[in-house]
Amino acid sequence: MINSSEWEKYKDKLAGVIPKDRFVKLDFPRPPVEKIRQINEIEDPTPTISDVFDELGIEGAIPASLLKPTSSGKVVVGPALTIRYVREKYVPRQLMLDSSKGKLGDKDAYAIAQPGDVVIFDNGGRENISTMGGLSVRYAINAKINGCIVDGGIRDISEIRHLDFPVWSRGVTPISGKRRVETVEINGPVMCGGIKVMPGDLVVADDNGICFIPQEHIDKVIKLLIEAVKAEEKLTKALNRGLSMKEMRSIISPDKW
Repeated sequence: MINSSEWEKYKDKLAGVIPKDRFVKLDFPRPPVEKIRQINEIEDPTPTISDVFDELGIEGAIPASLLKPTSSGKVVVGPALTIRYVREKYVPRQLMLDSSKGKLGDKDAYAIAQPGDVVIFDNGGRENISTMGGLSVRYAINAKINGCIVDGGIRDISEIRHLDFPVWSRGVTPISGKRRVETVEINGPVMCGGIKVMPGDLVVADDNGICFIPQEHIDKVIKLLIEAVKAEEKLTKALNRGLSMKEMRSIISPDKW
């Protein structure tokens, strides 16, 4: 339950589209900046993180073939802020006749975000319905959001690329979600690409895909990630020097390559 003092802190920033009771929380613990920096120093981090997930029994990786980056060469690392949509029960024409307002909550999500957050849009995989376009991206940039992951459709793709803002999505569509879906929850649990994501989980996304590191496993995952990267660097140098298989086995077991 959000108390009055918390609400006062943010209410003037909010667009007022989403009722107060749909905010599960306005703030949450975020990973230390140092942890984010450690991952940012690694090129193409998601494949190695996925390997670490396999070692720990964590299901948290999504391929880029499912949620595709709008532009190549982007690496995004930051805490998850979540927003969940459901399908409206009326068709858009009926909603327009009823003068119903749009119920997209992205602006409210950005309003309570902290710089560096990554906003996760759970649109139920509806790739034919957009919950993010050019205006939404401009709001995100102003809020200093690191990037957005959309399990659904986006639009205004040329504008998004021109703004050079990192977005991963299931599809691109001209069809607005403004009167087709409504926000039912901000900062609650969401599903993204079949993976459960909680506010404060650490999001890592690059050209290979997306990894959601559960908050309770961040320290362990990063420790194993750094160890794996160092071992791979040694192996790469050994290969470049033309070392024998026997010598390379001493660096890392071949079954882990």
